[in-house]
Amino acid sequence: MSVRVLIVEDEPIISDDIESTLLANDYDIAGKAYSSTQALDMLINRSPDIVLLDISIKGDKDGIDIAAIIREKYHLPFIFLTSFSDKITLERAIPTMPYGYIVKPFKDRDIITSIELAMFRFASENNTTSLDKTSIENRFGIQLTKMEFQVLWMIWEGKSNQAAAKELFLSVNTVKTHVRNLFEKCNVRNRNELMVMLR
Repeated sequence: MSVRVLIVEDEPIISDDIESTLLANDYDIAGKAYSSTQALDMLINRSPDIVLLDISIKGDKDGIDIAAIIREKYHLPFIFLTSFSDKITLERAIPTMPYGYIVKPFKDRDIITSIELAMFRFASENNTTSLDKTSIENRFGIQLTKMEFQVLWMIWEGKSNQAAAKELFLSVNTVKTHVRNLFEKCNVRNRNELMVMLR
């Protein structure tokens, strides 16, 4: 189960570059929208997990308008992509509470890092019930050791391997082993996929 990303970007070269970066890092592409109308249609029909959103998208709505709709209606994390970092644009963007703000030109790693942070933050904010070992085992048909569950809890809270190791009094290598075991048992490839599965 991969994280499905909707790319809303009206410059095809940039959109294709983002798509290549995401595919190379094991993300799925929910769609590529080149206008606000396409973006709104794909939000309904493509079930993305996160949206990369160009502020100056073509159409009757701009990216900030779409962001407000996403927050109100779809409850998904979104990250702004923009060439604009001026005060007026920021003042309009901030109330929509984006999960990231990437200024063009950007590096491939900026996209991946921003998505990872956004997915962790979104999972943490939407953790309305605590994780329960028995319910997770029953829900996914897996068996977890006590330590695997504790490491899972650390991942759910967005903690790094180093932070988990310190809190659980384990070596980083031991935590990494538990993380690999969790990925295998849950049939996921990375932390983002695990977060999507759990929520």
